[in-house]
Amino acid sequence: MRAHEAGALHGQAGSRGPAWLREPDDTNALVEHLWAAHVRRRDDGELDVAGVSATALASEFGTPLYVVDEDDLRARARAFRDAFAGWDVYYAAKAFLCTAVARWITEEGLRMDVCTGGELAVALRAGVPAAHLGLHGNNKSVTEIRRALEAGVGKIIVDSFVEIERVAAVAEELGVTARVMVRVTAGVEAHTHEYIATAHEDQKFGLSITEGDAFEAVRRVLAQPSLHLLGLHSHIGSQIFDTSGFEVATHRVVTLHARIAAELGDVAPELDLGGGYGIAYTTQDDPATPAQLAEGMREIVERECRGLGIEVPRLSVEPGRAIAGPSTFTLYEVGTTKDVALDGGSTRRYVAVDGGMSDNVRTALYDADYSCTLASRASEATAVLSRIVGKHCESGDIVVKDEFLPSDIGPGDLVAVPGTGAYCRSLASNYNHVPRPAVVAVKDGEARLIVRRETEDDLLRLDVG
Repeated sequence: MRAHEAGALHGQAGSRGPAWLREPDDTNALVEHLWAAHVRRRDDGELDVAGVSATALASEFGTPLYVVDEDDLRARARAFRDAFAGWDVYYAAKAFLCTAVARWITEEGLRMDVCTGGELAVALRAGVPAAHLGLHGNNKSVTEIRRALEAGVGKIIVDSFVEIERVAAVAEELGVTARVMVRVTAGVEAHTHEYIATAHEDQKFGLSITEGDAFEAVRRVLAQPSLHLLGLHSHIGSQIFDTSGFEVATHRVVTLHARIAAELGDVAPELDLGGGYGIAYTTQDDPATPAQLAEGMREIVERECRGLGIEVPRLSVEPGRAIAGPSTFTLYEVGTTKDVALDGGSTRRYVAVDGGMSDNVRTALYDADYSCTLASRASEATAVLSRIVGKHCESGDIVVKDEFLPSDIGPGDLVAVPGTGAYCRSLASNYNHVPRPAVVAVKDGEARLIVRRETEDDLLRLDVG
């Protein structure tokens, strides 16, 4: 029998935590590459972001709270824009999306990838030019396709033979030509968690290159008068730390691109290599910079095209986590603590906070690792192996599996978890009828609400029973 995915998180690692976790010389020290650029610790030990203290944020906006360093997020967007100059850079909105972030991304010169009608609605409301939007998704409804075509989205990424017919029919009905890309699977599994690797064959996304489905999809697109083929789209997974994972996938996609040109004509001038670039969640992570990623991917594509004797197509990428993830931390208030005996006579401190898997399900869903720090004060107490857990009625309600925290941590203290800007608020739920947290942007000593906290009235408003 399979163990429960969340419950299986218990009992992992030894009495001193996982092998990569080192007991710090100073529990007050921040590991800089885990935090947004403008997060620091004040002389009094309190965490500060862009001139606003953690206690001030908690006092004004409550906890749990997602805290975004606006300038950091903007800088990361610009870094991808500049590193991939000459390419189209699409922000993967599924990482985190609200109207404010959509405006920031647009102002920094990026396009945007959306994958549902809801994400499309937010992007349009924020004023993102429709021509700069791409619509993803493996099961786009007729309503979503019609809304996208009526708005004039720049491209729709088709994911199946059924979708080719569906998009063509809606485009014909509206009297427009739909610009489409064919999503392909290259049979390559990125070195990442099973649940977030998306280019191997046995999964729901895309059409297989090796089985011939991708080429057949191109033929079917070309046979539809209401469709215009832009090219091919490939995405090999998430939380990828270098470009080596793209080597084989790019070879296969570029080879298909060359075959299309040779047999069907120059009908697919573009190639989208997706995203999936990783970030540092803990000290064990060492992600590449946008400049390093761009250099590596340029070299791969140019080498493959040169080997096949073809021109380099128009290229695009889709960073999401790498822009939004490091820019944000989640602020919690400690409610209770509890010491639990481990093998070997040591103990683990369980630190329960006022959020949990409803605001960050990634630990339970992906067995993800996070770091954290005491945010409201300095401490000279000795370090103790700790586990940050939530308030939900679920044994797998874990936010940070293992971290060394001061032994005097207790009720009323604030703790901050870095790297929560991607897929935390996006995956947030109302489990146990807990309202979802607010999102606050901080810039130049000022904090402003960009997504308000849900209330119990919000929850009850949907209950029509």
